[in-house]
Amino acid sequence: MKKEAIKDNKIILKAEDLDGYLTPEDLSDLKRLDEMFKETMKSFEPVNEEKIVEGYDKLGKEMKEICEKHPNIKVFNFVTERNDHAECSRVISKLRDINTDHQEFLYYSQRAYEMLFRMAFTDKESKMKSHILVKTPVNFPIQNYAVHRIPNIDDKIENSVMCVMLRGALLPSMIFSKEIQEYSSHGYITPFALFKISRNDTKNESNMEYIMDLNKSFFDLEQLDGKDLIFADPMNATGGSLVTVVKYLQEQGVKPKSIKFFNTVSTLKGSIRVTRALPNCTCYTLWLDPVMNEKAYIMPGLGDAGDRLNGCDTKEAPRNIIQLIADYGNNITGLYRKQLFEIEKVVLG
Repeated sequence: MKKEAIKDNKIILKAEDLDGYLTPEDLSDLKRLDEMFKETMKSFEPVNEEKIVEGYDKLGKEMKEICEKHPNIKVFNFVTERNDHAECSRVISKLRDINTDHQEFLYYSQRAYEMLFRMAFTDKESKMKSHILVKTPVNFPIQNYAVHRIPNIDDKIENSVMCVMLRGALLPSMIFSKEIQEYSSHGYITPFALFKISRNDTKNESNMEYIMDLNKSFFDLEQLDGKDLIFADPMNATGGSLVTVVKYLQEQGVKPKSIKFFNTVSTLKGSIRVTRALPNCTCYTLWLDPVMNEKAYIMPGLGDAGDRLNGCDTKEAPRNIIQLIADYGNNITGLYRKQLFEIEKVVLG
């Protein structure tokens, strides 16, 4: 990775370095998608619903064909049974909707990450089975128990570390860690590594900079070496944040066993960049969007997922991680208590 250390112990990656991973065929595919989306946008104002539907149908087929050339890009509707597609469309449509409020957005985000977990770990038939023995509230005439069988996926999940790109990815990472805990026959709680990374929003997509602040990041390199690193970020627009973090870790001698990147919405360009730059990374996305605008925001997108999950910070008084967690309230902190304990350990030592 071409990077330079800047003052205050920060690491920077530039957009031109990311584009160096793309092949001529990748660039040709992405250019074709951009042209198709621009044609579809002509029907946005005034709204021509028939033309918009026709345009998105063509874009979907084109993206599916392109993804067939990229085995490490897994898109929910491209790799799951058709019966599951309606649920996916409903969840994504609610997340996109400008009228979806904060509580609804949180609910549908939880559903999205449950679906992504199933897609990656449980959708394929597993010969190995485990079971859950449950003590129920019924105690007459004797204490009752129930048994429920589940796939045994311990070997896939119990070497995992949740890697959080603060701040938008904090709650999705807690949700995903909770899924791992629930499916682990040992109740495995993932360790956490926290990376403070941001984009320079004064830049455009073509000259964007990704800045990781080591002073505000919390991680143990030894805890990451040889592990299955899991990143759960609602949005993957450019792929720059993930590549910045992982390349830095690799330069510190960390050799991950695998890397998995879970997104609610991703652009095709962001997914291709990630899998080209990091050959041992698999990108899982609930929905694939075709393009970004000049400011590197996904189109059609769903807005700023971090703000919709966490509320907006001001530049003058941004919240730290403790304040952010406190603002989640008792319902969230109670549900993810064990995850928060692991986060507390890595932050406070």
